[in-house]
Amino acid sequence: MFATVGAFFGTLAGGGAAMFWPIKLTGFGGMVAVPKKLSEIKVGDVVTVREGKFYLTRTEEGLMALYWKCVHLGCTVPWNASAGKFMCPCHGSVYTLDGQNVAGPAPRPLDYMEITVSGEDITVNTGKITQRPSHESTHATKV
Repeated sequence: MFATVGAFFGTLAGGGAAMFWPIKLTGFGGMVAVPKKLSEIKVGDVVTVREGKFYLTRTEEGLMALYWKCVHLGCTVPWNASAGKFMCPCHGSVYTLDGQNVAGPAPRPLDYMEITVSGEDITVNTGKITQRPSHESTHATKV
């Protein structure tokens, strides 16, 4: 009987202690490293980062990490290299390289994520997704 009660309280204590152990988030919802170096990304390039569910784009203004979810109804918006635009296959929303909506039912530009550049390394905080108002033309990280 004492062994059963001891095992019960031991399990309870272990579970309680685990609640105070920090969880390291990797992948979507945490910090995600971009697989390419800064010098490898030229103006007009789009880097798909599946682990973080975003596209890293480079414009004249700088870098942007665009969440790949359409702001209309949440479909994944692929990059169409031949058209040079992001084109939603569900309802026809079209976005430019910097995520600005130019056609279709999307009410605003693509959401973006926070970027940190350290030397040649680029890291994106996928846990911090920010809505961009329709009047804001760009929110690029200067490099």
